[in-house]
Amino acid sequence: MVQTLRKPQIIEIARREGKVTVDQLVDHFQVTPQTIRRDLTELAEAGQLERVHGGAILPSNTTNIGYGERRELNLAAKVDIARECVRHIPNDCSLFLNIGTTTEAIAAELSGHSGLLVVTNNINIAMILADHDEIETVVTGGNLRRSDGGLIGVLTQDTISQFRFDYAVIGCSALHEDGDILDFDIREVGVSKTIVRRSDKVFLAADLSKFDRKAPARIASLADIDTVFTNGPLPARCAGFCADAGTRVVVAAPSGMAPRPEPAQQDAQR
Repeated sequence: MVQTLRKPQIIEIARREGKVTVDQLVDHFQVTPQTIRRDLTELAEAGQLERVHGGAILPSNTTNIGYGERRELNLAAKVDIARECVRHIPNDCSLFLNIGTTTEAIAAELSGHSGLLVVTNNINIAMILADHDEIETVVTGGNLRRSDGGLIGVLTQDTISQFRFDYAVIGCSALHEDGDILDFDIREVGVSKTIVRRSDKVFLAADLSKFDRKAPARIASLADIDTVFTNGPLPARCAGFCADAGTRVVVAAPSGMAPRPEPAQQDAQR
């Protein structure tokens, strides 16, 4: 395949999966590693990708990628994370689900629960839960972010402040190996901070691609989280941070397999 046809496909794969690796692209295009490395270098020089060890990711900037693209990124991993996360949410409790495609996957997995009060600032989640008679759903007020159906701003924070939640599940746009949880929209960050303050237990649902991305606004530290649900072992530095902070890490197994808590974190409880 000529280079001019290969490059757009590489970008499309990066948009779909969040990251491309040299080995993956060698298998896909049946070309040499040197050819793929040259393609990635040229795409990086053109500002279309950002090189990382072993491959490339979408370029970092101060704005998130589109909602439609985010829904498709690492979709199987999000479903696995969602299925594992809901196992740790009991019936008959209050729960907050915030903006994000992973939290939307969690909402879709709550169909077997009963006696839940779910509060959300995500219109998509409200629609997912609309037909569940055993789940009472409350939608916060706020400014509508049309790009993804999120509700943000001071009114959203004021609504959340009127509750005390047994559990909250939050997502994020990026994670730093030092333990910072990051996002793009400072208004959404203010809402997430309020959620963390008003919840007895806070879960973070995030696939490992979040470590390959950068975002400018800090939500909280992983030390403020009770349990992280993800799809593989955390980077060593972050895993050590969680162990020191007492933040539990649960690795969701692929569908059909048993869950795999990280051994070093398995018994760590906040």
